[in-house]
Amino acid sequence: MSAPSRRAKLDRGHADLSIRRQCAMLGLARSGVYRKPRPANDNDLEAMRRIDAVFTERPFFGSRRIARTLSDEGFPLNRKRARRLMRLMGIEALGPRPRTSKPAPGHKIYPCLLRGLTIDRPNQVWAVDITYIPIGRGFLYLVAVIDWASRAVLSWRLSNTMDASFCLAALEEARTKFGKPEIFNTDQGSQFTSAAFTGALAETITY
Repeated sequence: MSAPSRRAKLDRGHADLSIRRQCAMLGLARSGVYRKPRPANDNDLEAMRRIDAVFTERPFFGSRRIARTLSDEGFPLNRKRARRLMRLMGIEALGPRPRTSKPAPGHKIYPCLLRGLTIDRPNQVWAVDITYIPIGRGFLYLVAVIDWASRAVLSWRLSNTMDASFCLAALEEARTKFGKPEIFNTDQGSQFTSAAFTGALAETITY
């Protein structure tokens, strides 16, 4: 989650958790929580409006490309300022996040069964993957289970965290509606190699 999204989860009136403890749990610096943000000036507001327009059209642009795009359009903006305003707005480029495909500890790596395989019938091969959807102040994670032969989306779930539960829910829905595939293809991400997911997967695939 982005820092603004994590900061928004702070509960300053929580009865049991202090601000210090909440900052530690959310990975936030207390200095940034206690210090009041400087109000945006008119020029910053115009820059933020232009950044929002570019980001809405090209959500995969980071601060460097947004700064270059606006400068080319006649609105001079350096990368440092673009990055600061994007953090203030709670937006970041759509794309894979660091270590999101790290396997769960001790996970066995299975061989790929798809090399040279002709996929020509439903329920022969299912696949699952996670992607990212930008929203007003951050992004959501979308997981989808598809049938490779028909390209049909069998089930999907949205989540604001990267735990395994929403992936497991999508798997269980697909299994309930469409039975069992012969092969279930995933990457080595921790969601798909967690004990809960692999346990459900063992009951799902034919082999």
